Amino acid sequence: MGPSSYPLLQNQHLSASRAARAEASARKTYCTGVNVVFIDRSGRRIPVQGRVGEDVLRLAQRHDIELEGACEASLACSTCHVYVSQELVDKLPVPDEREEDMLDLAPQLQENSRLGCQIILTKELEGVEFTLPKITRNFYVDGHVPKPH
Repeated sequence: MGPSSYPLLQNQHLSASRAARAEASARKTYCTGVNVVFIDRSGRRIPVQGRVGEDVLRLAQRHDIELEGACEASLACSTCHVYVSQELVDKLPVPDEREEDMLDLAPQLQENSRLGCQIILTKELEGVEFTLPKITRNFYVDGHVPKPH
């Protein structure tokens, strides 16, 4: 049996590889910052600086922002669901079918909904705001907060 016999594992590997490449790229471009604002569930604005090539989930976790990411960026949940500021949402690539499938499971879905693990920062996203939805749904264990690796 080849890798195509296990499509879920293959997708997980691809997502892990993508995340590793993004992290390596982020380390190389450390001085290339992108100013980002997270708006938490209470409405508090949290300005942070991300790195070009870094994904939004890891950026949030690096700054202790409550963006869960229960599946650790393997596209198996919607707990890193965010709303992207309207003026910059069109700067993002169109979500692929797997991301759209996971977004369909997210409560309070909006037109500007995206998964943070699938948003890779670019200089074009300078000043972007990511609003955390009031609720998320974790089918694994509600209340469990995984630790970033």
